Amino acid sequence: MENELIMQTIPAKTIITRVKKPSYWFGAEYNMNIYRGCSHGCIYCDSRSDCYRNTDFDTVKAKENALEIIRNDLRRKVKSGVISTGAMSDPYNPQEREVKLTRNSLELINAYEFGVDICTKSALVMRDIDILRDIKRHSPVLAKLTITTAEDDLAGKIEPYASTTTERFAALEALVKNDIYCGVLMMPLLPYINDTEENVLKILTQAQNAGAKFVYPAFGMTLRAGNREYYYEKLDEYFPGLKQQYIKKYGDRYNCTSPKMSKLFEVFAAKCNELGLLYDMRAITRAYKMGYEESQLTMF
Repeated sequence: MENELIMQTIPAKTIITRVKKPSYWFGAEYNMNIYRGCSHGCIYCDSRSDCYRNTDFDTVKAKENALEIIRNDLRRKVKSGVISTGAMSDPYNPQEREVKLTRNSLELINAYEFGVDICTKSALVMRDIDILRDIKRHSPVLAKLTITTAEDDLAGKIEPYASTTTERFAALEALVKNDIYCGVLMMPLLPYINDTEENVLKILTQAQNAGAKFVYPAFGMTLRAGNREYYYEKLDEYFPGLKQQYIKKYGDRYNCTSPKMSKLFEVFAAKCNELGLLYDMRAITRAYKMGYEESQLTMF
């Protein structure tokens, strides 16, 4: 692909891999990461951790011969299913606007009649509504917009190069209007920053106004080597003094649960029930897969 030459590439043997526990994360049977690294600049991103051995995380790289590999991966699958993308690197990074690897991969997914589960912080997902509608004719489609704060100003600090919160809600609304099943990943809620009842309630209200079917939360965050150091550096820059609270509260702990988790979940669940928003993953999975066969043998 000619456009792929404008960005760095890395070698790859396979891109679409089988998920070990498909019932665990929104019922996806396969996982797909076309890119490595991310340029959204989110200060809390776990993918920055040392264990992933990506020392140049902020530079997005495409996998070499990605579309050819994806086509071959799909041709070898004898069982169709939902392909999840966006776990390690946002499929709608700014370069995607030009190189269109995500769009072209969706065209292949459509051609081979698989479903898709997209997670993104980018309003660019709206560009591919036409393909998502085509996929939905034969397979499940799920779109998840990650929204951590109701305020654009705060999003500009903790997710500086991603689409604004306002833009993400607009994208969600556009997806809903085109009959795409979608909702919000309200995660992470950073301790002492956006883990407030006011923020939670605002996100839920805006999600319901935009037509979201669900909101799935995480009341806290994760920190480990590599990610922790970067996060603390940004805390010193944007929230002076807060690093010391983290060190005292969490030490070297991986799971940093919000001190307000119990109360926040109580408020969250009550508001979701009031607004008719799903928040249980099994219920969300059943809802977006409703009307499709759970398992389908497809011979290519």
